Amino acid sequence: MEQTSMISITVDGERKEVESTVTGTELFSENKDIIAVRLNGELRDLYTPLKDGDVVEGVALSSDDGLAIMRHSATHVMAQAVQEVRPDVKFGVGPVIEDGFYYDFDVKDPFTPDDIKEIEKRMQRIIKSGQSFRRRIVTESEARAEEADQPYKLELIDAAEKTIDDKDATKVAENELTFYDNVDRDGNVVWKDLCRGPHVPNTRFIKAFKLQRSASAYWRGDEKNPMLQRIYGTAWASKDDLKAYTTRMEEAAKRDHRKLGQEMDLFSFPDEIGPGLAVFHPKGAAVINAMKEYSRKRHLRGGYSFVQTPHITKGHLYEVSGHLSWYKDGMYPPMRVDEERDAEGNVTKEGFDYYLKPMNCPMHNLIFASRQRSYRELPLRLFEFGTVYRYEKSGVVHGLTRVRGLTQDDSHIYCTREQMRGEIRNVLNFVLSVLKDFGLNDFYLELSTKDEHKFVGSDEIWEEATQTLAEVAKESGLELVDDPGGAAFYGPKISVQARDAIGRTWQVSTIQLDFNLPERFQLEYVAADGSRQRPVMIHRALFGSIERFFAILLENYAGAFPAWLAPVQVLGVPVTDNAAEHLKGVIDKLTYNFVRCELDDSDDRFGKKIRNASKSKAPFILIAGEEDTANNAVSFRFRDGSQKNGVPVDEAVEQIKAAIASHMQVNTADDFEAAIKAPAYE
Repeated sequence: MEQTSMISITVDGERKEVESTVTGTELFSENKDIIAVRLNGELRDLYTPLKDGDVVEGVALSSDDGLAIMRHSATHVMAQAVQEVRPDVKFGVGPVIEDGFYYDFDVKDPFTPDDIKEIEKRMQRIIKSGQSFRRRIVTESEARAEEADQPYKLELIDAAEKTIDDKDATKVAENELTFYDNVDRDGNVVWKDLCRGPHVPNTRFIKAFKLQRSASAYWRGDEKNPMLQRIYGTAWASKDDLKAYTTRMEEAAKRDHRKLGQEMDLFSFPDEIGPGLAVFHPKGAAVINAMKEYSRKRHLRGGYSFVQTPHITKGHLYEVSGHLSWYKDGMYPPMRVDEERDAEGNVTKEGFDYYLKPMNCPMHNLIFASRQRSYRELPLRLFEFGTVYRYEKSGVVHGLTRVRGLTQDDSHIYCTREQMRGEIRNVLNFVLSVLKDFGLNDFYLELSTKDEHKFVGSDEIWEEATQTLAEVAKESGLELVDDPGGAAFYGPKISVQARDAIGRTWQVSTIQLDFNLPERFQLEYVAADGSRQRPVMIHRALFGSIERFFAILLENYAGAFPAWLAPVQVLGVPVTDNAAEHLKGVIDKLTYNFVRCELDDSDDRFGKKIRNASKSKAPFILIAGEEDTANNAVSFRFRDGSQKNGVPVDEAVEQIKAAIASHMQVNTADDFEAAIKAPAYE
């Protein structure tokens, strides 16, 4: 009998001597939650052969990596089911996305809700059949032969030797194409897909899934390409996890800022203006103004100087900054201006290309460079509510979270190398403090590092900047997550990620450290020894954009803003016509004190007025009947239905002012009592 050789490997940190034929399947046979392995840092199938010196880690189904692998396996099952329903289907790609997956299909007719139900039923049958996923390496010619009737797959094969996006999910390694075969229990290949893998061992590991919806999508995200049909789904490690996710999504749908924006008359996107360009109605603008007013106060106290810059500029400015070469596709096309011609049409004076500004930093650099600067002026903190314009494709604009016109609360800080670390620390603390003022309290940080294919400046400068940001981030005590290659071309950044009331994560503030733009703009200050030195530049957006932050707050509070932010802070509801005049006098007093008020003086019955008032989400509903009118008093009704009755008018006005000044959330009578006793928020 031939003797089996032994190899030495490391399994979950423990050194082991095993037979050379052993794979992850045998190593983790006792743990049914392990569905793949991380082999020398790369995710691979359980049955991947091992060699001497390998480092092997088990990947649990419930882990982030495990869920991603299982979800990608679900895309294969979905595509197999779609082909059973639509035999003539042409396949696109099927990547994993946050909390789920999708697959793009070219079909004659769009999928109907009944189609989705049928596809889901067929997926359930496939999963129960226990088909295994088997990886197979092929040559380019073999791949072409197998995908001869699949034009989109042939396109991916053409691109396989070039750089393609990971979501296209075709390559496993350089110069290597792989298929995954779905094999039934009799050993027959019943379906296959060009894929990089890895996958779960068999379909039974797809524990709990649900198809969600279908939508149209351009092939590979390019509007010049054919329109395909995309089916979205989600998959989880257990039915309980799926149920919890479904509950979260139902709650998220109730909080959708687009829905609330319409219901509360906050903003709209008129077709006459164009996609991604919002107009804020009086109530929406009231919230925006409250956000801006508080932000201004905090920035003035923080030593920031306010500036203002125009919305358009000559293109040369963005050639100097580098934005034109890196981000031209995301900018609006140029406007040719100032060109002059004679009567014959000959150009007598050359014009210039002007661009709508996509960012504020180059203009702030010009302000810094407008005169000689001394080290005594540093750090110089410039701040602007600057509206910028990004050309987002119409298919990706989404409410207020992805727009074409946005207002950034943009700051650029110029400091010395010695001040750099302390200034970043101060900026991070300032950012977190202001976010907490708006009711966000659960954060982690993300460190975005250099994209090796898109950066300017030396490796040494990038290393120093990245190390500085990392150290300050760790000092904060918050969780720090790496984002390799996610930085802008001019420097690394820290992103503040905030979790909202239902646990969703939003990227809000960013802090970017930049040695490169000061070099490109030749910025200088006179140092203490008389020498001329380059400042360090810190880019900082606190809200990110006012529009997006508005949407985050709207969804976080489900429209029931704290009183200081509420679009309508007080809603008056008279019981009788006689009480209406009394209540109008109270509303006038509050309005004089800058409280945002409305009075329901409609002909509706009182019961309907109260129902409408409850839907308005106003924190304070003031009610007045005959008794309140006779006593020069009002009664309060709060969001939960609790009340406080017979409060003298002058006292009620002062209590409302105090509750608003506290910045506390007021949903109940008890909340109100706590708020009026709390100190004014500074």
